[in-house]
Amino acid sequence: MRWTPHATVATIVEQNGRFLCIEEQSNSLGKLVINQPAGHVEPGESFVAAAIRETQEETGWTVQPTALLGMYVYTAPSNNITYHRYCFIANAITYDPDQTLDTGIEHALWLSVDELQARNDQLRSPMVLKCIKDYLAGRRFPLDFIAEQVADTN
Repeated sequence: MRWTPHATVATIVEQNGRFLCIEEQSNSLGKLVINQPAGHVEPGESFVAAAIRETQEETGWTVQPTALLGMYVYTAPSNNITYHRYCFIANAITYDPDQTLDTGIEHALWLSVDELQARNDQLRSPMVLKCIKDYLAGRRFPLDFIAEQVADTN
C-alpha cells in the first residue's frame, strides 16, 4: 500500500487581536468544530492560490497572503490520514456578506486566543492553536520559501 498524505492549506488572518475562524461540521469527528479557513489543494493549484480560494469559499473574505507561517504535519486519530498543512499569514482585504459558504461551514467568526483556548475541546485539531501560537511568537517565512512549478492544466 502506498502512503499518500493530503496536501492542505490554512490561513491565519488577525485583526485587533482576533483571528478569523470557521465553525464547520466534521464528518470524521461527528461534531461541530472550529478551525482556521483551510482545505485541500486542488490539482494544478499553487499553495498560495489554494489559501486564497479556501479562505474566500469558507468565510466570504478575500485575503492577500503576506508570509508562510510554516508547514505542519498531523495524523488525525479519527481517520488515520496524515495532513501536510501549509499555513499562511494573510491580510483581510474585502468581505462579501452575501457569499454562500462551502458545504458544512456553519459560519465564520473572529475569536481571540483566550476564546479559542476556552473552546479547546471544539478545535478541529491541535494545529489550530499551534499555528496561532507560532504566529504570535513572530514566526514568518517569505512566500518564495515555497518553490512551486505548477503545471498548466489547460
